[in-house]
Amino acid sequence: MRFGKYHGLGNDFLVVDLRDARGDEAAAAQDPKVVQALCDRQFGVGGDGVLAILPASGADARMRVLNSDGSEAEMCGNGIRCVAKYLFDRGGVRKDSIAIDTGAGRLICDVHATSGTAETVTVQMGAPRLLRGEIPMTGPANERCIEQPLDVTGRPVTAISMGNPHAITFVASGDEARTLAETIGPKVEHHAWFPRRTNAEFAQVVGRREITLWVWERGCGITLACGTGACATTVAAVVTGRCDEGEEVRVHLPGGDLIITVARGLTGVAMRGPAQFVFDGELDPRAVAPRP
Repeated sequence: MRFGKYHGLGNDFLVVDLRDARGDEAAAAQDPKVVQALCDRQFGVGGDGVLAILPASGADARMRVLNSDGSEAEMCGNGIRCVAKYLFDRGGVRKDSIAIDTGAGRLICDVHATSGTAETVTVQMGAPRLLRGEIPMTGPANERCIEQPLDVTGRPVTAISMGNPHAITFVASGDEARTLAETIGPKVEHHAWFPRRTNAEFAQVVGRREITLWVWERGCGITLACGTGACATTVAAVVTGRCDEGEEVRVHLPGGDLIITVARGLTGVAMRGPAQFVFDGELDPRAVAPRP
């Protein structure tokens, strides 16, 4: 199996192009136990997940997101920028706008290239979903969860889906955000309100166009950046009156910054950020030993 190591602001992945792979090779690369072994930072290659690039009908490719614990995520904002970069730079899709199918639907990635190499990508993430039934979470399906007290945090939580679930808590400082993400994040992820688990965001709104964010990612834990988390947090800031529609908001994550714009009327969200290639590798996925 050939793979490329990529990252978006330190959120790192093994990108595997399976568009022409044989059935057994494709199955091995997507096996949850193999994914766990590959992502192990001491016994494997190391990564927050595996991004499988698959054939698609009517789109340039399909992306499957496999977390480091072997579970599947509907979407990954940093991951889709990495896949778009791979497709543009090396995957035979030399287009300014690349259509990628995901578990959250078909998304358009606008590539910004320098000297023929993709440097940043703007992803049209689609409209946020605010209804409980869409997130999904328990309670009346057609109601929103806006600043509702959550017992494990003792603080109000706003729930948003960007194709995957997020629970956002606003706090007073970046240090507090980090501490809560590390200590309370796992409890929020597995809270009974969220039948498919959830990502947990802890955010300080620095100003109407600036947010500091720490994320406990579902299936990964603390990561250096979370693209869908930055989008969901900015939407939550808009619906709670902390930020404004139609304005670029700079979201500071441990690995760097993303620029998020929530369209007026919550009709869409745009995410702009970098994607970087690190190295190539080749291995037999079945030969990677799981951690003893």
